[in-house]
Amino acid sequence: MEIWLNPACSKCRSAVRLLDEEGADYTVRRYLEDPPSAAELREVLKRLGLEPWEITRTQEAAAKELGLAGWPREAGERERWIEALAAHPKLIQRPIITADDGSAAVARDPETVRDVLSRRS
Repeated sequence: MEIWLNPACSKCRSAVRLLDEEGADYTVRRYLEDPPSAAELREVLKRLGLEPWEITRTQEAAAKELGLAGWPREAGERERWIEALAAHPKLIQRPIITADDGSAAVARDPETVRDVLSRRS
């Protein structure tokens, strides 16, 4: 299990606290310091079952500078969104947990973290 996090984020800290309380075996990826590649983002999106615009923090300054609010949210624009996330990792919603069963979740609440933990083998 891996958790992509920003240590300054309270939701990330809460998720880590819950993982620790449950004795979960996980690795931390500080995705702002170690940004995911476009290929890694594609894989995580596949595991999440989401589109890139669904994990984009559209209120960030970089999103506004790029004009993301006006970008089409359609299949033909998917790669453009992925490239923007790879180039500006601060736009990626957090925390994201990749579970051992091949799934992933945007774990912004305790219930989602517990759901991921329930999938442990």
